[in-house]
Amino acid sequence: GRRFTNFTVSSAVCSASRAALMTGCLHRRVDISGALGPRAPIGLNPDEETIAEVCKKKDYATACFGKWHLGDATEFLPLNQGFDEFFGLPYSNDMWPYHPEVKSFPDLQLIEGNRWHDEIVTPDIQKNLTTWYTERAVQFIETNKDRPFFLYLPHTMVHVPIYVSDKFAGKSGKGLFADVVMEVDWSVGQIRDTLTRLNLDRNTLLVFTADNGPWLSYGDHAGSAGPLREGKGTSFEGGVREPTIAWWPGRIPANTECDQLASTIDLLPTVARLIGAPLPEKKIDGKDIRPLLFGEKDAVSPHDAFPIYYERQLQAIRDTRWKLVLPHQYRTMDGQAPGKDGVPGKYAYRKASQALYDLKNDVGETTDCSAEYPEIVNRLQKAAEAVLADLGNNDQKGPGVRPAGVVKK
Repeated sequence: GRRFTNFTVSSAVCSASRAALMTGCLHRRVDISGALGPRAPIGLNPDEETIAEVCKKKDYATACFGKWHLGDATEFLPLNQGFDEFFGLPYSNDMWPYHPEVKSFPDLQLIEGNRWHDEIVTPDIQKNLTTWYTERAVQFIETNKDRPFFLYLPHTMVHVPIYVSDKFAGKSGKGLFADVVMEVDWSVGQIRDTLTRLNLDRNTLLVFTADNGPWLSYGDHAGSAGPLREGKGTSFEGGVREPTIAWWPGRIPANTECDQLASTIDLLPTVARLIGAPLPEKKIDGKDIRPLLFGEKDAVSPHDAFPIYYERQLQAIRDTRWKLVLPHQYRTMDGQAPGKDGVPGKYAYRKASQALYDLKNDVGETTDCSAEYPEIVNRLQKAAEAVLADLGNNDQKGPGVRPAGVVKK
């Protein structure tokens, strides 16, 4: 397929990133930030229109198998957000009593539809999650092979704590994390092979991506951001730039790359245009990236400026080449010892000053080039001011922020 090398998320943390993917909006606009915990008092507002609900307008079957993390109250679960089927975990798999540092979490349970399973999730259950999600996904495709469908498969792995099934344990020869990645790779292959076997591959768009960068304090359980700076929980490229491949034989040019800026928020409007469904009535931030997907000549990013909030703070704004980092505090493993065997190490905290980075020539964000390009700084500062006027900053919400859903009492 086509590899996107400049693909970003709205925020480098679970719930915020997923809210953006589901709604085509910056997470700040729908007022979901951070990672929602068990029994959270808020969730993704059912008044927002999800990508699943866009697909339902054209009579698509819809399913979600995996990690939801947009509120665990019934009114926020997938069946109330446009999905016909759901099986998975309501939040992160580390939010359980086995956590090495936090003992206040309730028992972790799977949900099917809107029903919580009675059985408590143990390590023996976690090691089967990738297989179970994949089996359900394959069955869903087979069941709906004669009608249009939308499948959302947000794997629990490779989020810590990581577990692997017996069939992949030790198979990579490179440790547990590599075994887990290998099983996720197997899962993607099962989906792709099912589409091919059922002669659906030339009529199906498959997108593989992630919700944030590696959780670096977990060391050997976390992965690597390679040449990118920092990881999960930061607005540097290691936190928000994601591996992304789009596959559609006969439509998307094979073995190609796209270095133009695109984002998970672009998937909803792109899918809507592909299936002929109307866009949500409420304002969204995503753009139609069909020209990038299909490799049209001279296609460029539709984003003149892309803001990056972490939690509720605007921390950076960028375009395809340039990134203006705004003053903020961030966490780093610089000089710290990462954890091992699933026990996290300790972060240090640093202050980032305003800086301009040339991501084309300095993807690691090492050299501030503000003095050389004052006109770029000025342009991005003005774009940031427009974002702040719309969405606000920290606890000051702008007029463009819509309320999250609140748990019914």
